[in-house]
Amino acid sequence: MQIDDISSKDDKRANYLPYPKSTLSPQIIPTDLTSFKSRGATKVQKALHQQMTELREKYARVINEFNWNKLVYEAHFNFEPVLGETYYLYQIKGQFRLTLIGPGEWSHKYIGSFRLDSDGRWNVIEVAEGFDLGEFLESEGKT
Repeated sequence: MQIDDISSKDDKRANYLPYPKSTLSPQIIPTDLTSFKSRGATKVQKALHQQMTELREKYARVINEFNWNKLVYEAHFNFEPVLGETYYLYQIKGQFRLTLIGPGEWSHKYIGSFRLDSDGRWNVIEVAEGFDLGEFLESEGKT
């Protein structure tokens, strides 16, 4: 290995040094990244905040669907519901009862209308005016 080979290797490495190799080298001025970091952090923060809001909303919908399904499945009924049919939930003497009798045909407290899906979920079709599931669950101490 010759001295020229060593100096050429040093010259190549000098291109990657974070500081000047000699006093004659041009001055290296670090780039101010404050603005870049600030914009990036703000952008990421907004995106994650939006994602968190969407997750909260989805969570609330899932919990609401779960509570309605639990209420209907815990109701009293003496028949096997048929998929796709509409059923009506009533509150009679403090107990819930699922029936085929529509709200205009019975004088008991109507809660809502539901339809059974093929995956076994009860879909809410209509909720009686004045009935709030959240308030009901709070009064029952189930939340």
